[in-house]
Amino acid sequence: MSTAILTGQPVPGSSLESDLRSLGFDVRLASDAGEAETLLAAVPADQRVAVVDARFVGHLHALRLGLTDPRFAAAALPGAISVQPEARRALTRAVARESSASGGLAVATDDLAERLTAALDADGIALHRPELGTLVAAVPADPQERNEARQAVSAVDDEAVRLRSAVKARDGFFTTYCISPYSRYIARWCARRGLTPNQVTTASLITALIAAGCAATGTRAGFVAAGLLLLFSFVLDCTDGQLARYSLQYSTLGAWLDATFDRAKEYAYYAGLALGAARGGDDVWALALGAMILQTCRHVVDFSFNEANHDATANTSPTAALSDRLDSVGWTVWVRRMIVLPIGERWAMIAVLTALTTPRITFYALLVGCAFAASYTTAGRVLRSLTRKARRTDRAARALADLTDSGPLAEVLNRLSRGAVRRGPAAVAFAAGALVVLGAALAPYGSWWPVLGAVIYVLLSPVALARPLKGALDWLVPPFYRAAEYLTVLVLAAKADVNGALPAAFGLVAAVAYHHYDTVYRIRGNAGAPPHWLVRAIGGHEGRTLLVTVLAALLAATQFKIALTALAVAVALLVLVESIRFWVSSGAPAVHDEGEPA
Repeated sequence: MSTAILTGQPVPGSSLESDLRSLGFDVRLASDAGEAETLLAAVPADQRVAVVDARFVGHLHALRLGLTDPRFAAAALPGAISVQPEARRALTRAVARESSASGGLAVATDDLAERLTAALDADGIALHRPELGTLVAAVPADPQERNEARQAVSAVDDEAVRLRSAVKARDGFFTTYCISPYSRYIARWCARRGLTPNQVTTASLITALIAAGCAATGTRAGFVAAGLLLLFSFVLDCTDGQLARYSLQYSTLGAWLDATFDRAKEYAYYAGLALGAARGGDDVWALALGAMILQTCRHVVDFSFNEANHDATANTSPTAALSDRLDSVGWTVWVRRMIVLPIGERWAMIAVLTALTTPRITFYALLVGCAFAASYTTAGRVLRSLTRKARRTDRAARALADLTDSGPLAEVLNRLSRGAVRRGPAAVAFAAGALVVLGAALAPYGSWWPVLGAVIYVLLSPVALARPLKGALDWLVPPFYRAAEYLTVLVLAAKADVNGALPAAFGLVAAVAYHHYDTVYRIRGNAGAPPHWLVRAIGGHEGRTLLVTVLAALLAATQFKIALTALAVAVALLVLVESIRFWVSSGAPAVHDEGEPA
């Protein structure tokens, strides 16, 4: 139970007290600052507490946004302030100062909430002030202002505003016009029945896994059912976020589920399609793995570019200006959002093609569409990077270094070489990656040429650690390393030409990709990279690449398949156990993905 301290004389006819109780607050009345101090001291230290001016007039949803959002340690709106336990001490000090200054006079409660807000601001406490839009939140000074404020409240339907704000501000065309018009009402239905976003997220995952199972049957009926279930899974996927925003039910566990389940659903569905195709005599595992690699690398490009420019200064360019002008024209906004094939359009395409065609055609279309989208977005970002004069921060450089996933071999070599390779890290990473992938592609299975390419790749891997990654194109280093590692595994598994090698490679890349996504969401939450012991234990990108090439050179094809399977299981166990431990811990950030870039 949270506590709300209502300061000042209650206003006849005001619904404020009942509104606060409906939001889960135990309401206490304070006639002066001294009483407010006493009531505040009586509230348990682990509870949220709010101080609200009794004259407050506004929408219930305005109070909900300002007083109950769990993502912020402290929040304020006109006439009200709310703090969680981590900001409680600052509020206690501010109330004590007010009580001491007032000398016990009741008049000291006038604008007490506003003065406390100013005091917390002065103490350097980060105060969240929600965007209210058309919602009303005011503290009228006289009866005429109160009457005007009440009329303004009556003129706006706050439930309609609440439903609209439950939908992401930036969504794809398919999601905006084909899903959100009704999924928001499903979210409200869930909220009124006490369902949580985590339960809806889990239902979405289960639905997608059932869809993958239907696709794995390899029958036309199974493919049709799979397509329909995949669309329904996406509806639930939209609903869980809308439910979280509608009811402000954010949590660290929900952040983890939301951040990882989309990838798990999509890649499990790829595996189901590949299994279904195999039942019909068509081996498309290479296409399934290629689609997963392409999609993952697209996301790494997005994440790296965004992190590199997250807090850069002088961050402008002619290309960015042109993009802003295009976004000022309505139809170009939707065209630009659709051609990058965001999750809504992508899942709709996969679902329709699954139901009407074959897995091979589905993967071909997916690869072509994602390749075009990746080329379009990456080319635009390269142009922006070359034409802007941005100065990147140490935080951005640290994030890029963490995203490279450099292991113990790169660290040792960097210390030995003392940063000998310092220029052009993106070009070096691209050349090293191309060398190892081409070596694996051009040599027969069992050759040591891929090992030689991997050795050179390892020797050049310290380039990501030699200096801070603050160059114009340094954000390309993590994507180049991801592509090199994943493609090497794909090529060597395909070269083995033995039943089960490509599915084993699929599992290994999926486990490593999960680790890379986990790294991204930790960085987004300002929680840093995964612990160093984990990166060392799974070898880093350079260690895993070298190990896979050595295994392919030493082992027969059937033994290589077993080795890939064992490596996939080992990596998956390590990264999942550590990830689950972190995301369910009390220190995990409540980061929710408000829009997939690709």
